[in-house]
Amino acid sequence: MSKLILIAKDLYREYYGVQALTGASLQVEEGTITGLIGPNGAGKTTMFNCLTGVVPAEKGTIVFNGTNVTGWRPERICSIGMVRTFQIARGFPSLTVLETLLLHGDRQPGESVIRSLVSQKSWTAREQELEARAHKIATRLKLDHLLSNMSSDLSGGQKKLLEIGRALMGNPKLVLLDEPAAGVNPTLVGEIAERILELRGSGINFLVIDHDLELIARICNVVTVMAHGTHLTTGSYEEVTSDPRVQDAYLGLAA
Repeated sequence: MSKLILIAKDLYREYYGVQALTGASLQVEEGTITGLIGPNGAGKTTMFNCLTGVVPAEKGTIVFNGTNVTGWRPERICSIGMVRTFQIARGFPSLTVLETLLLHGDRQPGESVIRSLVSQKSWTAREQELEARAHKIATRLKLDHLLSNMSSDLSGGQKKLLEIGRALMGNPKLVLLDEPAAGVNPTLVGEIAERILELRGSGINFLVIDHDLELIARICNVVTVMAHGTHLTTGSYEEVTSDPRVQDAYLGLAA
């Protein structure tokens, strides 16, 4: 039986009297790409925000890789290997692609007068490790020829790949991808799909929100459907899309 790397159970979250999550639950098995789909307003992004500590859940529990992370701050959750991307790739327009990747490396040595005088050797060694990782990740994502380019000059699809690269610099066990295909040229959507599949093969787990159901069908082993702030069903893409409850949630009528 596969290990569950993420278990979210009975999460609740309210915004100004509106219930965004109403007892929502979710599981991610190790070694999978899990899709999270549902109509607009289903609570998918709120689920991501609660899982990663951006917004605390008001009730419920979140267990990641065997550790109860309920109520943890985002940086603490990130430090143990759960990281996310965002639907709109912002970044820092004044940084190059390489500098952007380096900025998001884990265990940053930091800079100070004392550190530069006392521990320059270890500080320099860690910077070299991070730079080597940045080059490796950029090559894997087919961004190596753009390392010296300004991140703001990338195309929409390249910015999405850079978002994934930023997440990978944190040495994650689970990456939460928020709309990786949104606003991307269809040709580059295929490129993004290929890179995600390759990364899964190297041992990285993914939880993916996207409205591009072709992408979800292509890359996801398991798909969870949310509606009205809670879990509706889980199964293969074929199983969930043939479920009348899912069709009703998307289309407003039962097939």
